[in-house]
Amino acid sequence: MIRAIYAGSFDPVTYGHLDIIVRSSRIVDELVVGVLNNRTKSPLFSVEERVRMLEEVTREYSNVKIRSFTGLLVEFAKECGAHIIVRGLRAITDFDYELQMAQTNRIMSPKLDTMFLTTSLEYAYLSSTTVKEVAGFGGDISAFVPPYVQQRMKERMEKQVNG
Repeated sequence: MIRAIYAGSFDPVTYGHLDIIVRSSRIVDELVVGVLNNRTKSPLFSVEERVRMLEEVTREYSNVKIRSFTGLLVEFAKECGAHIIVRGLRAITDFDYELQMAQTNRIMSPKLDTMFLTTSLEYAYLSSTTVKEVAGFGGDISAFVPPYVQQRMKERMEKQVNG
């Protein structure tokens, strides 16, 4: 069985993330989407909320599993029994960073390979940061995130405004 990991913060999950999830799930037998619980950042959504959102928007893909993790990705990969890390690339600047990370991961875990997928053109500009900025100003994010995520974003923005 070929098991891969696609990891990120997914705060929130976007159509760009889903593009990589769907495409990579067609390549491998099982895709574990790892939601990073990074204690040094203050995400908009808790790790549990991000896991729930991903479970909702990927439920039609039976070979996609959602799990949270802390710490090093190479350790999470070992824990999951995965030998492939999937990374999405939007631009050449992403490649510079991702290549360094892939090489570092390979030194730390020689049996772990990184598979790069270029983001589909319609999502090449998209990031979770952009989604949060547009939503924060009350803009329409329906082209950026699935309806379920859009609703969660609306609720969170209203909660922040109303305290």
